[in-house]
Amino acid sequence: MQDVVERFEILRRRLLDAEGNPVDGGDSVPGFPPDVLRDRLGAMVRTRLFDARAVELQRAGQLGTYASSLGQEAVAVGVASAMHENDVFVPSFREHGAQLSRGVTMRELLLFWGGDERGCDFAGPREDFPVCIPVGSHAPHAAGVALALQIRGESRTAVCILGDGATSKGDFYEALNVTGVWQLPVVFVVMNNEWAISVPRSAQTAAATLAQKAISAGLPGEQVDGNDVLAVEQAAAEAIERSRGGGGPTLIEALTYRIADHTTSDDARRYRSEENVEAHQAKDPLERLRLYLERRGLWSSEDQQRLEDQCRAEIEREVESYLSEPPQSPDSMFAYLYATLPAALAEQRAYVRAESDSDG
Repeated sequence: MQDVVERFEILRRRLLDAEGNPVDGGDSVPGFPPDVLRDRLGAMVRTRLFDARAVELQRAGQLGTYASSLGQEAVAVGVASAMHENDVFVPSFREHGAQLSRGVTMRELLLFWGGDERGCDFAGPREDFPVCIPVGSHAPHAAGVALALQIRGESRTAVCILGDGATSKGDFYEALNVTGVWQLPVVFVVMNNEWAISVPRSAQTAAATLAQKAISAGLPGEQVDGNDVLAVEQAAAEAIERSRGGGGPTLIEALTYRIADHTTSDDARRYRSEENVEAHQAKDPLERLRLYLERRGLWSSEDQQRLEDQCRAEIEREVESYLSEPPQSPDSMFAYLYATLPAALAEQRAYVRAESDSDG
């Protein structure tokens, strides 16, 4: 004889369909005033235009290898919009929209992608973590942040975004396990864009959803339409508020798609079809919200043009600031390694300084 011990289910949240219509059949989505809706569209447009300009800079040899967020703006903007100012953001490498919304400047992001560590010294969100390039290694960092917040008794949350590929890493499972056991104030958001570089999601795991991986760690988990910025914000806000109130961690799987190549050093045409990409382009998160606003008389083509012009002007100012930044001195590579530099490295630093002086 066998008895049912537990039953589980994974719910998927959507508020707007691909054409910008409320999925409940109503005229509007409650809880999002017109000014908030316009702000979210503006944040996504700003992110996309910055993203396109960064790719141009890389192609011109003025930026290093860069990871585009094209098509995934709703996840980043939605999550950041749900966060409190004193929460701690622990990003991966494709969350430009969240970082910009949190107060990181475009110049700082460009400095980072240009190979300048000063781009990690944020003028705005001082406790937010810098971009994490290794896959999944920042999940335990987020758990550590959450543990510190819990020990201090602070009503704050660590919010960590990571890709679908990261959920196949041991770092991810270890982080989930400890946050579940200790009920830490952290929200993990899995950006499921269906590709871990060239590996499709179907080849990464046999799990029906990535959200159900929360079950093994005793966490609540849900799916959300990652191209619906309002649904992402609502899901993240609920999880964050629960966490800040002592309710423990949550795992959210955001379903979206990576329209661009993995990075500017990748050619995705080698492993996926144009038809597949085009099918997902029809689910564009920016168009979805724009259509919703237009139908309600809250947005026009003139508003769109004005917004884009303002964003482009800001981007060009930031690009000019980045390009005019004098490079760091070569010996800056030694600056943040040790409180007291070991003798061997001190010798190397002296050599670099001498060579720099002779070249200058």
